[in-house]
Amino acid sequence: MTLPGPMSSDTIWELAASEVLSRENGAPEEDGADTVCERSVFLMGSKAGGKTSILLRCLDRDEPPKPTLALEYTFGRRARGHNTLKDVAHLWELGGGTSLSDLIQIPITPAALRFLSVILILDLSKPNTLWATMEKLLHAAQAHFEKMSSQAQKSKSGAKYQNPVHSTARVLPKDYPDRELISPFPVPLLIVGSKYDLFQEFHSDKKKVISKTLRFVAHYYAFTSIKSESLMSKTKSFFSHLAFGLEKGKTMCCDPGKPTIIPAGSDSFSQIGSPPLTDVDITSLHAKNPKDLWKKVFERVFPNEVQRELKDPAKDPQYSEPQIDAMRAQKDQELEQYKRNATKSWKGLELET
Repeated sequence: MTLPGPMSSDTIWELAASEVLSRENGAPEEDGADTVCERSVFLMGSKAGGKTSILLRCLDRDEPPKPTLALEYTFGRRARGHNTLKDVAHLWELGGGTSLSDLIQIPITPAALRFLSVILILDLSKPNTLWATMEKLLHAAQAHFEKMSSQAQKSKSGAKYQNPVHSTARVLPKDYPDRELISPFPVPLLIVGSKYDLFQEFHSDKKKVISKTLRFVAHYYAFTSIKSESLMSKTKSFFSHLAFGLEKGKTMCCDPGKPTIIPAGSDSFSQIGSPPLTDVDITSLHAKNPKDLWKKVFERVFPNEVQRELKDPAKDPQYSEPQIDAMRAQKDQELEQYKRNATKSWKGLELET
């Protein structure tokens, strides 16, 4: 029997290793229908802010949401056409608000960076924790991006990770008016304001402060689009764009009295205007930069409610297990009693000597 061509002596593991090495070296991927495209989307934000509910609705999964346990992974698939392979979206969700921000380093890796997007979901019904949540999570993510970039520059094979697919130049034109005033987020970022039904009950002045502040933050990070969760179809459109590369909607609405939708690159500081504060001279706030000024104005209206973070997840009521917790408490008591008895025995030994 004659084989129809030369046959490689490489094992399946050698072929797989060669394929991985080819991808890591930045080999161009064919855009054919038989090529699977993989992207990663990382969801983080306010504790109990509706991240899981939004994710399930974006994936059209009809199941009740459950509390997120630390960091959870799922995936979604979508076919580009009839009889074609399905593209894959790797979906990570961070629970616990800001208390587990150290876990950010797990989904944000050098290998995933080129096709990674971040969705920040903020609870509009709790404005007193909104800025602190946004600031800590975005700062933690940016710090990890910078750490990876620094490591990549020292690595021989790190050059391929230094330039993500989504660069500022691809989103903002060279003559963009605020190009030198913004601080672009390293990867595409979508800010979603959840619980819009509760937000609508706020006084119009407070709604204006929240809307304009989030609008400023969105523009400051350049890659960001912001919107409110009430228009679920728009949320799904942005999600599909980040997860599967589909065309995103071009709708834009800047009216504070309506759900706000600002596509990236469509806004400017001149359109946003100054922080909405009339009862105090803004110059007296002694801000270091525009972002610091907006923070001071926002926290003047909504004083930051610092929440004590539980460093030990075992003590978080969200993860309570009555039987296990009772057994743990019993063992803790036994350990304390053992320590006391050991201390007494040691003191008695000292007296005898």
